Amino acid sequence: MALDYEECKQKVLDGIEKKSKSKSKFYFSDLAKMMDAKPREAKKIVTQMVEEGILVFWSSGSTSMYGLKGAGKQSAAEHEE
Repeated sequence: MALDYEECKQKVLDGIEKKSKSKSKFYFSDLAKMMDAKPREAKKIVTQMVEEGILVFWSSGSTSMYGLKGAGKQSAAEHEE
């Protein structure tokens, strides 16, 4: 059964909003749990959200995380050279 993109997007946005006071970046597994999806299905939805500019991908080299565009401490430094 294919997941509804709009429904999953709303679940992710609601989940991030609910936890935004304590966290600005989330692991992929956190996002998959928010939309109650299997990893492969969740990956397609998260990738589409990144492509649309809703989420941003962040990596330290060993850790990959996602967050809302413009949220968190890292957002100010993202445009610096």
